[in-house]
Amino acid sequence: MEDVDKIITLCGRDWAKVGVEFTFLGGKAECESCKLKRTCLRLREGAKYKIVGLRDGTPQECPLHDEGVVAVEVIELPIIALIDSKMAVEGAKLNFEKRCNNIDCPMYNLCNPVELKDGDYVVVDKIIGDAPEKCQKGYRLKVVELKRCD
Repeated sequence: MEDVDKIITLCGRDWAKVGVEFTFLGGKAECESCKLKRTCLRLREGAKYKIVGLRDGTPQECPLHDEGVVAVEVIELPIIALIDSKMAVEGAKLNFEKRCNNIDCPMYNLCNPVELKDGDYVVVDKIIGDAPEKCQKGYRLKVVELKRCD
């Protein structure tokens, strides 16, 4: 794993373990006056992360975490999504578009991943395969791993 993809941030000492995955929900009101907020709040709101390393260091006090926070190394996890099969080319860059609002569809969450909003710029990192079911609207879809472009 390349160091380039790792992000140093702070997390609650009680769950700072390699392999823990979490979704960053953003800061709280208590964070506004905290001297550590630049380190804690550098993650992308709504994105999923995995702790890949622990940093040596003294736990820091935090009003949100009873045991304080410690420094960890995280990576942003790829986003699993369904996209049009014509766009499913590894390395392709695209503006993500949600196409369907049928919340009763069993593939709704793959077509509308919570990590993305319309217009987010992403790259197709890996093609996983065909959609698990036939699209009710007739789209030809592929399951892919997407990565955000900055």
